[in-house]
Amino acid sequence: MSAFRDLARSLADRPHAVTLFGAPEGYDAAAIGNLVDGQWLHVCRDDGRMARFAAALAFFHPELEALTFPAWDCLPYDRVSPNGEIVSRRIDSLTRLATAPPGRLIVLTTVNALVQRVPPRRLFDGRVLRLRTGGRIGLDRLQSFFRNNGYIRTDTVREPGEFAIRGGIVDLFAAGAAEPVRLDFFGDTLESVRSFDPLNQRSTGTLDETVLRPVSEVLLDDDAVRRFRSRYREQFGATGTDDPLYEAVSAGRRYVGMEHWLPLYYERLETLFEYLPEAGISLDYQAEEVRGHRLEAIGDSYAARHNVTPAARAAAPIYRPIRPDQLYIDSREWQTALRGRPVVQLSPFAGDQHDDNCFDAGARPARNFAAERADPNVVLFEAVRDWLEAERKAGRNTAVAAFSAGSADRLLTVLRERGVSDLRSVADGRALEALPPSAVGLAVLPLEQGFATGELVLLGEQDILGDRLARTARRRRSLDQFITEATALTPGDLVVHADHGIGRYEALETIDVAGAPHDCVRLLYAGDDKLYVPVENIEVLSRFGSEDAGAQLDRLGGVAWQSRKARVKKRIRDIAGELIRVAAERQLRPGDVLQPPEGIYEEFAARFPYPETEDQLNAIADTLADMASGKPMDRL
Repeated sequence: MSAFRDLARSLADRPHAVTLFGAPEGYDAAAIGNLVDGQWLHVCRDDGRMARFAAALAFFHPELEALTFPAWDCLPYDRVSPNGEIVSRRIDSLTRLATAPPGRLIVLTTVNALVQRVPPRRLFDGRVLRLRTGGRIGLDRLQSFFRNNGYIRTDTVREPGEFAIRGGIVDLFAAGAAEPVRLDFFGDTLESVRSFDPLNQRSTGTLDETVLRPVSEVLLDDDAVRRFRSRYREQFGATGTDDPLYEAVSAGRRYVGMEHWLPLYYERLETLFEYLPEAGISLDYQAEEVRGHRLEAIGDSYAARHNVTPAARAAAPIYRPIRPDQLYIDSREWQTALRGRPVVQLSPFAGDQHDDNCFDAGARPARNFAAERADPNVVLFEAVRDWLEAERKAGRNTAVAAFSAGSADRLLTVLRERGVSDLRSVADGRALEALPPSAVGLAVLPLEQGFATGELVLLGEQDILGDRLARTARRRRSLDQFITEATALTPGDLVVHADHGIGRYEALETIDVAGAPHDCVRLLYAGDDKLYVPVENIEVLSRFGSEDAGAQLDRLGGVAWQSRKARVKKRIRDIAGELIRVAAERQLRPGDVLQPPEGIYEEFAARFPYPETEDQLNAIADTLADMASGKPMDRL
């Protein structure tokens, strides 16, 4: 820890730029956390690095308040708005920085987020509403807060920024909240605050209070609309009725992608640097290179929008891009913001020990068992056991880091089977330091690679098992979720019964069957016939997948629905037969074998700044496999 004390003393004596090496992933968070005395800003290469840094920081410094500030998940000059959940996290962090008193705090962000300007701090003055159980507030005032701060009214609250009102019950999903909350009013008195699961709408806990913040970076009050209209005309000239963005904002309505004209709504935008005027800064390895690529991409996107041919302009909806310098900071402004601050540049390469501006954190990458994995004569986990035992006997605190609780359970079972008997779960760095000499720790910490210091060894899951393919968790449609959807149906909506066809939903009704009450969905069919479907059989129902207009109700016991099903099944069989024939012909025909060049392709893929979805990962893998198969492929 002497290196951290020397580094902190050097930065305090004279704020300047230094290089910190000997801090592999995971230990870099422990090192930076030791430097935080007031406010600090850590800049990651991308969102994946930020998530892993945040997890490691929470593990080694659980007492340190950390805010995350992600970048928009859309391209520069895009036609779509950023994801509501991401905007919610951004607003939560900006509001806390603008309104909270100074203290020991670290903000984690990415290069892409930092080069983009943000709304001014004064925007959040008076826009934080704290609701406590037993307090009083009128529903009219609450609805006014929702309107003025970007909330959207819906029937069922599922996403950040939504609210619903049903009598004295108010559901809302506030910015930065992990779950939505349900407010129960008696008159103007708030009787209870309960969190609930947005998927099944069931309560998950009781709260004493909740804090409401704006949920959009564009708040369309009268001043914002007036400024937008004036500046839009000033920058792009007179507009006609064919500009949907101008028409929507002029009417006070939100428009998809309107955030990309952020500078036009406010007198002046600020930067995250201005929210943290006294903060020290640490830069991830290759942060400067990523910034250069980002500015290049911004310039290319602007040119693509600005330099369009008349034919292309006539074929697409109007898009008038603002100048890059209005929304993004250039290299000169970036360097000015860094000047005069303590700046720590992380590096994986050893620096000059005699350079006063280079500091060694004292950690190195952990042991990698790639050779043992490749050797068929070696039992991998026996080799891991022997190495852990040797490190433990050398007097080092020894632990294994798993990516998830599930993988931790699997590692626990396998290691115990191989003779590592004293395995103990550790929740954070303090518990790791407190391990007895005879024990090996097991932590849930998503590190790509472990590390080792003179006192501590943390072996990563990938060090043992090799690289893992991360998959995005999928939201599964459960029975409980569907019942929640049914309760949100409006009488008159069309649904489809698997056996009886199209019917009209009337209500949820409790009926007596053999002396016992049963909750049923009541459906109306042709001829005013009624069908009661017990909620335990709700899986036989689905929403009608088209507009209701012109749809004809089926008759209970009739043959029309069964005939339509039979025709569709026959058509599916015909199509399947044709597809099988084409696939067989393609399999028999030879094609070129194409392999992406090693290194160059990985470098190209690494420049993609966003985490791929599960569908994208599958599509990429399938396409590469088809190209290398030596068979013709048919992909659009």
